[in-house]
Amino acid sequence: MQLFNFNTTPGIRFGDNQSIKSAQEVSKKLGPKILFVTDPGLVKLGLIEETINALRNNSEVLIFDNVEADPSLKTLMLCVEEGKNFQASGVIGFGGGSSMDIAKLTALLLGSGEDIHEAWGVANAKGPRLSLALYPTTSGTGSEVTPISIITQDDLEKKGVSSPLILPDLAILDPLLTLELPPHITAATGIDAMVHAIESYASKSMNNNLISKMLAKEALKLIGGSIKIAVSNGKDVEARSNMLLGSMLAGASFGNSPVAGVHALAYPIGGTFHIPHGLSNAIVLPYVLRFNIKDQKAARLYSEIAPIVFPEMDLSTSTQDIASTFIEKLSDLSSSLGLEQRLRDVGIPETACETMAKDAMKQTRLLINNPKEILERDAYDIYKSAW
Repeated sequence: MQLFNFNTTPGIRFGDNQSIKSAQEVSKKLGPKILFVTDPGLVKLGLIEETINALRNNSEVLIFDNVEADPSLKTLMLCVEEGKNFQASGVIGFGGGSSMDIAKLTALLLGSGEDIHEAWGVANAKGPRLSLALYPTTSGTGSEVTPISIITQDDLEKKGVSSPLILPDLAILDPLLTLELPPHITAATGIDAMVHAIESYASKSMNNNLISKMLAKEALKLIGGSIKIAVSNGKDVEARSNMLLGSMLAGASFGNSPVAGVHALAYPIGGTFHIPHGLSNAIVLPYVLRFNIKDQKAARLYSEIAPIVFPEMDLSTSTQDIASTFIEKLSDLSSSLGLEQRLRDVGIPETACETMAKDAMKQTRLLINNPKEILERDAYDIYKSAW
């Protein structure tokens, strides 16, 4: 068996009201002065109040609530500045992937004082970081168990820091925090988590490993069996629990066996046109997979996970046919959940395909993991098909 490395968050706490029950443990780990990173939408919903009140029994808490979708470098540096002035002893990220990504790098920069521009890329962060806890309020990114943070640059290119240093000390998984997610966001983030599992399972990374594959399968089982219920009945706690666990497992999977072409082509959609990350992934997913199954190994891998998501599938046909049917069923699932299916549906002009193809080629850390090599011309053709 090949050598591999597997890292994930050392402490995971799951269950109803865990955000309150874990407050004492979080305060003990993060110290007397906690910087609480979140977004204005969650503040407006009142979703942070009970968690903040529980934390304030043992720690002083400063709320930074300026995080936007596809968070910018400017927002990151503003958060770091507020953390410095507050003399934070620890950082919490509370929200979707954006808040957690800002929290990860804020903890790193406050703890190490290093230059963020020297940390971009894989294993370039030096550390140490401040103590860190992450509370996901969506079931999509899995950021609470991944060593990755993505930030949008001033030129709209997305850059990432990938390092085990930014794995948090604690991930607090409370399904009750996800009950208020609207159906469209539930659908988009759910498909996003499925993409993580699918791409991780078929990743060409040298670190693709047995643990990641096992986690990807379990994630697809949980999400595939619950996403329709979670979208149609957001108050179903069992479905929400399955979605949150599935998202976390998919995150742990791709945090070690990295994602690939779907994400590489989704990033220009989000960075340039501010389409939510999950929806960007959902739109390009079937088109990238159709390109990939020209590779026999990719087709075989997709055929292995197809019946996990769609147990009713006919497996008596060829590997290629099973993989093709899997892709069509994924597309049908996305459509049935009410997600936009084409680039034109989210206001992206056809003329943008050429520029997005050039921008996608910058995502080299992702493209190298794709089962089939994607050249700029291929990316252009995929975008055109998705338009």
